[in-house]
Amino acid sequence: MTAAVGGTAGAPAGGAHQQSPVRPHRRRWGRTAGWLGWLWVLPALLMYAIFVLRPLVLTMQYSLYRWNGIGQAEWVGLTNYLTVFTDSDLLKIIGNAFVLIIFFSFVPVALGLLVASLVRRMSGGVFGTVVRTVLFLPQVIPLVAAGIAWSWLLSTDGLVNQVLRAVGLGGVTRAWLGEFDTALPSVGVIGTWVMLGLCTILLVTGMSKIDPALYEAARIDGAGPVREFFAVTLPSLRQEIGVCLTVTIIAALASFDIVYISTSGGPGIQTTVPGLEIYRLAFSQRQVGLASALAVVLMALVLACVLPIQRLTREDKA
Repeated sequence: MTAAVGGTAGAPAGGAHQQSPVRPHRRRWGRTAGWLGWLWVLPALLMYAIFVLRPLVLTMQYSLYRWNGIGQAEWVGLTNYLTVFTDSDLLKIIGNAFVLIIFFSFVPVALGLLVASLVRRMSGGVFGTVVRTVLFLPQVIPLVAAGIAWSWLLSTDGLVNQVLRAVGLGGVTRAWLGEFDTALPSVGVIGTWVMLGLCTILLVTGMSKIDPALYEAARIDGAGPVREFFAVTLPSLRQEIGVCLTVTIIAALASFDIVYISTSGGPGIQTTVPGLEIYRLAFSQRQVGLASALAVVLMALVLACVLPIQRLTREDKA
């Protein structure tokens, strides 16, 4: 009995003696794994620091100087920012970007919800596949090619005006991209065409993940298609709608390709957007400091528009 008790009493000591060398080994392995993880991530972090963080810091630095890109820079403090917020032309240019948000973001998301609802009901057939493919084509076509094609379509003798004349609406025809009243909305229509496919595909994907039992319960409660859409579909697509709004708002505020190719910012500054004006200020007018200040303001506007959307549409973890 004594031996048994002694053996039992000694077991923990022996077990502790056997396990003690293992714990430091695990700690060392944990530290080594942590360093190995950072080594794997290091190349990506270096590329991000070189091509994103460093240019961002330099842009903020340049915005505090008056500099032509070659000679001696002159410290001017916040003067460039004061110019951005007081110059009427620059304020109009920023306003143009916010007008494009309507066409690049809100219209494609609204139309995307409608088209996605229709596609979902016929998703099992060949027609649904063809519709999704056709709608997604603008995402495959380069924006430069899209801008050139739409410039031809909207020209004085383009297909749009030819169709209007053919149906007896010749008095409505005009140079859609060349007149002050129609230039910016016409650029917006191009943006709507480009963004509609992306929004539709994202929303169709989101609808495919909705539990069919929710729709069955809504029908049992007597909900029609419209009530079903607002009670089941729309609340279930909060994250997808957030992604669509985020991507399209950034595309509207940072737009350059379509505007540069289709109108070059004209007539006057009617379709000039901040991205195009930054390019002109820096490389044509050699006002690097003012261009940098406008770029920093544009970045702040993007964050001010996108962060609230991300906060409102993120999934609750509680």
